[in-house]
Amino acid sequence: MTETVIKKSLFSKIFTTLKQALKGDESFDYTSGSIKKAVILLAIPMVLEMMMESVFALVDLYFVGHLEESSFAIQTVGLTESVLTIIYSLAIGMSMAATAVVARRIGEKDPVAAAKAGMQAIIIAFAVNSVLSIFGIVYAKDILILMGSSVESAEHGFRFTQIMIGSSLCIMLLFLINGIFRGAGNAAIAMKSLWIANICNIILCPILINGLGPIPAFGLVGAALATTCGRSIGVLYQIYHLFSGNGILKIKISYFAPDFTQIKALVKIAAPGILQFVIASCSWIFLAQLVATTGGDHGSAGYQTALRIMMFFILPAWGLSNAAATLVGQNLGAKQIERAEKSVLTTAKYNVIFMATIMIITLVFGNYIISFFTNDEMVKTVAAEALRTMSIGFIFYGIGMVLINTFNGAGDTWTPTGINFFGFWLFQIPLAYVLAKHFNMGPTGVFIAIPVAETAITLTGIFFYKRGKWKRVQV
Repeated sequence: MTETVIKKSLFSKIFTTLKQALKGDESFDYTSGSIKKAVILLAIPMVLEMMMESVFALVDLYFVGHLEESSFAIQTVGLTESVLTIIYSLAIGMSMAATAVVARRIGEKDPVAAAKAGMQAIIIAFAVNSVLSIFGIVYAKDILILMGSSVESAEHGFRFTQIMIGSSLCIMLLFLINGIFRGAGNAAIAMKSLWIANICNIILCPILINGLGPIPAFGLVGAALATTCGRSIGVLYQIYHLFSGNGILKIKISYFAPDFTQIKALVKIAAPGILQFVIASCSWIFLAQLVATTGGDHGSAGYQTALRIMMFFILPAWGLSNAAATLVGQNLGAKQIERAEKSVLTTAKYNVIFMATIMIITLVFGNYIISFFTNDEMVKTVAAEALRTMSIGFIFYGIGMVLINTFNGAGDTWTPTGINFFGFWLFQIPLAYVLAKHFNMGPTGVFIAIPVAETAITLTGIFFYKRGKWKRVQV
């Protein structure tokens, strides 16, 4: 009887925690109480949020992979996503800065300052994206050719690129506002906005790509329209909750008046944060271009297919590691340094378990997963090799993500920037080039360089984590 009661009590606690995580509970104090519960409350919605972000690319990949001339379409989606990683870098960098500052202010029990900081970050986003959108619309075709696309493929897909880069503000706001919510400890709102955006995308993709009734078939362009509409609806949902006044952050219109002191402080944190992700993104862009020039259209399409599948699994792990950023930020704000360290170790343990599981899944079922997204046998062959090779380093990817979020959550954005510079530009890119070109390994050399470099980056991150500079940073 006692054992039955214990089991019921345990199940009840698990169910209550799960419900609390999905609903969003800003009354929970992340600077006290159970660290495991704190990680779970943040990690569950963050993992689901990042799963939804990764679904965007997979949904597009699935539907365009079944169009005529699918190798052109897949390559266009993949190369455009590679370029969009620069915009993602800006968005993640700004989001990370907003999370760090908002979390620190919440840890200091100053929600007004947290709300003001979040709004100043949005002002910066509008200023940056007005330039990026115009650039993407004007130079879309040139961008695809520069990335290694053939002229024929670029002619076929440049309008997709125009729409995707031209709508960069939606991407930026989706990441940024979610970063504000995460810093405040409400990861559930961030998750729900991505769910809404993806549901809209999944519904609109087949309709706009293939047509339905009076709605014409837009083909590849339809995928871009569906994704942009879905993200825009997700942003509207975020804005509604920002101004509803029901959460810990109470937003007022006056907070949107430019505060150049606050803007300068945010930029000071965001600039190296953006740089660290731009460094990584440019590395991925170079690798995509190297695969395209050594493996042709089919090699490029295969690599992009594998990369999209890999990112589907890695983004949830990034979501889990985001829990470290919020917990480190809030606990450093509350002067709870030892608790911040324990939060990092707990999050890392969970991420290792998750990534080890994913590694096994991709190694065993990789061929079946790839077959779902393309009918082209040559594309399948390259994609299978790429996925098997890149997945070998998944465990190290998981640890590295937690360390990056630890540094960024503490406001120590220069440390991971330096690690990325040496790891990607001075190690991964030269290694990939030498293997692909000098040793004539082609795309295979690029695939090998990825897990080797990521492992080196993670080991370097462990070294700097133990030095402890991140504990002393003032935000």
